[in-house]
Amino acid sequence: MLRSTLVAFAILASSSLAQAQAPDPNNTLVLETKDGPVTIRLRPDLAPKHVAQIKALTKKGFYDGIVFHRVIDGFMAQTGDPTGTGTGKSDLPNLPAEFTQTPYKVGSVGMARSASPDSANSQFFICFEGCAPLTGQYTLFGEVVSGMDAVRKIKKGAATANGQVSNPDKIVRMRLLADAR
Repeated sequence: MLRSTLVAFAILASSSLAQAQAPDPNNTLVLETKDGPVTIRLRPDLAPKHVAQIKALTKKGFYDGIVFHRVIDGFMAQTGDPTGTGTGKSDLPNLPAEFTQTPYKVGSVGMARSASPDSANSQFFICFEGCAPLTGQYTLFGEVVSGMDAVRKIKKGAATANGQVSNPDKIVRMRLLADAR
């Protein structure tokens, strides 16, 4: 009797764990690169306004074809600028900072901005290593849950040019998992 109760408990715990780890299709992005898909779990619990803006832009197809204009080996890959120069943005308003003390780590996804903390708009970056100093200074809104191997294959920029990439790789397509077809 005790054994069957323990087995039933183990099955229930395993099922609950699987449900807890199942992706929320409304808060999961699939970013397609030439080297494969990158799945990003959005974190509205950390940055609800930033997540809402990224989702709105994604639903409009804004990110499809946008280049990774700044990629620094050992640091991060930045995208989201329709001009490809690092100075462009969407037609939506800039966002107020939503900084947290949740640490940046490999796979963290944060919003790029100018010197003004309230200037984030459409540009974002995916961390390789070395992003810990960004904690509390840039809005963290997501994390890569699969596909980091594809992120690491994104063409790197020249160190002498602050990571600016010539003939850069691009986002082939980006969709919310709920809308992916």
